[in-house]
Amino acid sequence: MLDKETLDVLQADDILNREYVRNSGEHAMLFVAMFRSQRNGKVPHSPKNCLPGSGWVQQTTDTIHVDVPGRPTPIEANRYVVAKGDNRAVVIYWYQSRERTVASEYWAKYFVIQDAIRYNRTDTSIIKVTTVVGPAGPQKSEEIGVDLIRSTYPVLLEYLPH
Repeated sequence: MLDKETLDVLQADDILNREYVRNSGEHAMLFVAMFRSQRNGKVPHSPKNCLPGSGWVQQTTDTIHVDVPGRPTPIEANRYVVAKGDNRAVVIYWYQSRERTVASEYWAKYFVIQDAIRYNRTDTSIIKVTTVVGPAGPQKSEEIGVDLIRSTYPVLLEYLPH
């Protein structure tokens, strides 16, 4: 559950925040923030800004490609490994506008401008999957996150901007 202060800063029009747990006990968190319009300063907040603000320190950052059933091209997403004290997490996230998935914050903004000019639309969302790094290491945590993306993306697409 997100506190009121976080919700006030985020300014999303709709939020999905869920934790999924396998029978084995492995778990991943799915967070989706949807914005109907970005014209009034309401924009997705990059985890690269929010996580350090709450005490998490970047260990690695790169991009990954996630093949999703029914999608002709993979989702390009950011992979961000962070640490806070003894805790580590793998964060996988991307921006979803219309039918496109974008890892880069800059390209996401570019496409919003393009969509505003072409379609008079600025709706977008950010999708983030977080997994705690356990004894098996970050690679296993990433695999758990990718599995959640593969299983939830087709359903999410029904509700996201497109």
